[in-house]
Amino acid sequence: GCPGVLAVLGLEAAAPGECELTRLLQDKLQYEMRLQYMKHYFPIDYTVQVQYEEVLRPSNITRLRNGTVSEAALRYLWFHVSSQAVLRIREVLPEKHPSWKYTQELCQLFDALGEEYSKYRQTDVEAVVADLVKLIHSAGAESRSKAVRPKALLDNCLKVMRMLYGVPCESGSR
Repeated sequence: GCPGVLAVLGLEAAAPGECELTRLLQDKLQYEMRLQYMKHYFPIDYTVQVQYEEVLRPSNITRLRNGTVSEAALRYLWFHVSSQAVLRIREVLPEKHPSWKYTQELCQLFDALGEEYSKYRQTDVEAVVADLVKLIHSAGAESRSKAVRPKALLDNCLKVMRMLYGVPCESGSR
């Protein structure tokens, strides 16, 4: 591809596909659903093991924004962290588990979002984000693992998604 062509195409603006898919995700991540599928259907205080980098909170986004990371790169990072979180939850569920189908549906939405992001190259996002994404997908990071409740992972996913997609998607849809 041509260098910098994505910047010219306004990588800052969220693609219509991204907005549509994050709207669908937002519906799926309603509080009642997160509570039921990610808390009530799990044993009390149940946690999944995730890498340190797989926890992305609003405060992380604020810090990266202050470090002048582009919004597009932040959305790319959110996508990788969130889709990975859903996979982590799915790994612990047997197919007969009442939350399995729900996580499967989330996975499908993230797969579709992945299509939107597949046109990004590592070089299109700032090094700090590219490095985080590499860490998320690297096998050697198990040492830095933390125990997180499934619902907390999806809570973060939703909060950060609202931060990153709220404005670009609302302004685009009018």
